[in-house]
Amino acid sequence: MSRTLRIILAIVAVLVVLVLVAPFLIPVNQFRPTIEEKASAALGRKVDVGNLSLSLFSGSLAADNLSVADDPKFSKSPFLTAKSIKVGVELLPLILHKELNITAIVIDSPEVTLLRSGAGEWNYSSFGAAAAKSRQQPSSSGAGEFSVEKLELRNGRVVIGSTNSQKRSTYDKVDLTASKVSLTSKFPVTLTSNLPGGGDLKVDGTAGPLDQENTALTPVNAKLTINNLNLATTGILDPSAGLGGLLDLTSTLASQNGEANVSGNAKLSRALLIAGGSPAAIPVVVDFNTKYDLRKNRGVLEPSTLKIGNAVCHLSGTYEVPSDSEGVILHVKVEGQSMPARDLEAFLPALGIHMPSGASLQAGTLNTNLELNGPTNKLVTSGTIGMFNAKLAGFDLGSKLAGVSKLVGLSTGKDLDIEKMTTNLHMAPTGIEAQNFQASVPSLGTLVGNGTIDAKNNLDFKMAATLKNAIGGAAGAAGNAATGAASDALGGLLGKVTGGAGGAAGGLLGNCKNASGGSGPTLPFQIKGTTSDPKFIPDVGGVAAGMLKSQLSCFGGGSQAKASPQQQQQNPNNPIDAIGGLFKKKKP
Repeated sequence: MSRTLRIILAIVAVLVVLVLVAPFLIPVNQFRPTIEEKASAALGRKVDVGNLSLSLFSGSLAADNLSVADDPKFSKSPFLTAKSIKVGVELLPLILHKELNITAIVIDSPEVTLLRSGAGEWNYSSFGAAAAKSRQQPSSSGAGEFSVEKLELRNGRVVIGSTNSQKRSTYDKVDLTASKVSLTSKFPVTLTSNLPGGGDLKVDGTAGPLDQENTALTPVNAKLTINNLNLATTGILDPSAGLGGLLDLTSTLASQNGEANVSGNAKLSRALLIAGGSPAAIPVVVDFNTKYDLRKNRGVLEPSTLKIGNAVCHLSGTYEVPSDSEGVILHVKVEGQSMPARDLEAFLPALGIHMPSGASLQAGTLNTNLELNGPTNKLVTSGTIGMFNAKLAGFDLGSKLAGVSKLVGLSTGKDLDIEKMTTNLHMAPTGIEAQNFQASVPSLGTLVGNGTIDAKNNLDFKMAATLKNAIGGAAGAAGNAATGAASDALGGLLGKVTGGAGGAAGGLLGNCKNASGGSGPTLPFQIKGTTSDPKFIPDVGGVAAGMLKSQLSCFGGGSQAKASPQQQQQNPNNPIDAIGGLFKKKKP
């Protein structure tokens, strides 16, 4: 064996012995108080680490457990716990001079609990204030000089909740990586996490320097990406309210001096906005821009847009995140003009509205002027909506009102054209209420009424249809049938009183065909069932009364409203006046 080879083997042997023996020769546990002191000073919380061991291969110290105390105002339980921690160190200063220079910190499987108080303060907010106090007393801790080249949290779990509630939201597989970490300068940071119920989150940007009064106010510049977040399982929304959907979000965040500016794009698929609704078949896309006050927990939604297909409306308003309420409280205005009704049809199930079986919106535009108020789990929407020049294909209203159609000869065809439809809307988790409903249907006339759609999608509407002139005229023959019996009975009664004059009056009444050009009869009816299977129930008694009133008005009763006092005097040639006069005469 050559001399050179023997030298090499000797060196390798020495190194192996050094690697194997050195960890036992260096009392690394003597550094544990130093590590605990520096960490406690930097965080302002008591930090405990377990027994230390040295690995020369990785150049690190390892501890078998880690615990960071919580702010005593929030909890006596630890803020952070971990089963193991590795601290990268510079080996030569450690071996030769027993100096501890930390280069990296890797915390494995940590569990962090984030709590928010009734005053809106987080349990991590005091980190900055404690560090600032330590920096003012550098002789005691040297916290102002704390820095590390690399900080990692691997496979962590974050539990988020409020001191006012036992409900907690858990985020698993949380990984955080930061480099050149310092309390006094800006440093890059990347955070990834799984989300409750599926989906994932990523934050990539910079943070720092640490705010000296409140860590939550530390400046941040980052890009936030959320994929496939199930809103119903986040713990933010109340599942009993029926709200939900899958959220995809891309946004930029810039915070400075306690104010955060957030802008970006959000897409909500399979949206559910009311109990009893069904997931929407078309996504909602929001391009938003907002300013949020981190101290007051309030924000302003600057003019933003909401898109459903080619339908576009505008959003603006305010919102707040009170600590004593589950969910964000909104005060938002929604305004839209000339939105294609066909594009909105696929979103109606999210509102608990299902098109009648076989029917679809083929044309028309929609206008909205709505206000959203209240917490997201009890949101109330109110305002006005209007639809214009619409066509509801595959919906024969005449067949739905079959009982009335036979009386008045109503025929609307297989498609229903709607010239105008407006209503005052009130939507809450309990259902939808429509007041002052008005519609103009060319093939029918006008519709008015009020009603509700409850949380189980049941309809309860009371309506009245006033037939247009053409139908009123066409219904003259039907009017004879409907009022003929009444006129015959009236004629018979009058015949007994006045002889042939009564029969003549009854005949005149029967032959009246609304020739005066006024509106046709008013037909009251109810709408029951569900939006997908509505049941139109005519009020037959009301129909007959309305038709009789319409028939009687053709004899001049309606025109007298505009006549002079002299013209309003009884006219012996007017059958109505004649009949009235007969009743005023004494029986011969």
